Amino acid sequence: MFFDAKDYAAAARVLGGLVEEVPEQTGPRLLLARSYYHSAQLRRAEAELRTIVEQDPVEHYARLMLGRTLQRQNRHEEAESHLRIASALAGDFEQR
Repeated sequence: MFFDAKDYAAAARVLGGLVEEVPEQTGPRLLLARSYYHSAQLRRAEAELRTIVEQDPVEHYARLMLGRTLQRQNRHEEAESHLRIASALAGDFEQR
């Protein structure tokens, strides 16, 4: 509902409580990270995404979002490795 209304800050408030209740679940934490990303709370998005990647290093979408979050913070070199890993996990290999 909050995503449809593009009220990402409100979504983050609701999802923050849910993540506290079930910190081991990736889905709510990923939605929280997306809420932070879309509401320009990039440091918070980064923290949530790093937690997901620590818990599940092959979570492709978290890697992709982490790379994009780092890009938005002008940390392009750091972003590149996460974007490459996300691409490989998704099966997107360069054809030679």
